Amino acid sequence: MRLEIDGVDTVIRVIGEGPAVLALHGAATIEGHEWARALASRFRIYLPFHPGFGESGPAPHICGMQDLIVHNLRLIAALGLDRPHLVGHSMGGWMAAELAAVAGERFARLVLNAPAGLNPPDHRGVDLTKVAPQDLPQYLAHRTEVAARYFPGGSLAPPPEQFIAARERESQALSNIRKSHGVGHPNLRRWLSRIPNETLILWGDRDRVALASQAELWAREIPKARVHIVPGVGHFAMQEDPSCITTIGDFLDG
Repeated sequence: MRLEIDGVDTVIRVIGEGPAVLALHGAATIEGHEWARALASRFRIYLPFHPGFGESGPAPHICGMQDLIVHNLRLIAALGLDRPHLVGHSMGGWMAAELAAVAGERFARLVLNAPAGLNPPDHRGVDLTKVAPQDLPQYLAHRTEVAARYFPGGSLAPPPEQFIAARERESQALSNIRKSHGVGHPNLRRWLSRIPNETLILWGDRDRVALASQAELWAREIPKARVHIVPGVGHFAMQEDPSCITTIGDFLDG
């Protein structure tokens, strides 16, 4: 689907039948949306590309996460979604948490998959901006070969020139989001108690980007949260272990 949301050309991939799920991707679209096929028999999943990411158009006016919150609230209104479930991975988890803190009544259940945003000093993961491009797969997945599939030369990767162009474009879009407060608002932790939704916090125990030790910090602040730690997987937990997708589906089913 293609919609104009507040002047931004927004592309949304849609798959499946059933209760609606809005799924928010992270700070890049490297791993794609193939994971959603495993839920397509149970849910109708809406997979928007954030402004400036993937197939969506640029949005140079964006200067912080709050612009993305307004964008997504307008998006669900344009899609006519009535209390969809909300799922977010990494930066998309931070986005989903802020959405639920501001407008949790607009959503059903909430899944935060290795969310960014809190930045606790005692639980810092690796800064991917300081990692050489060829080394990124070993930080994104515990089993490096899983992440390597999405990088140049991998079985699921686009041609190298397309891959590089996409990363440059998405890096600029991410820079716009980080303009106000970096990766995470300094008061996000204070806001989490406003989230009214039943919440699943899912994390791979070998995540090197966002440490799983953060999970209890999130759960302590969100009133109706539960934690599910997945052994032996990293930041790309759903790509490394398909049982993660089953766990998410079962949770959303209630």
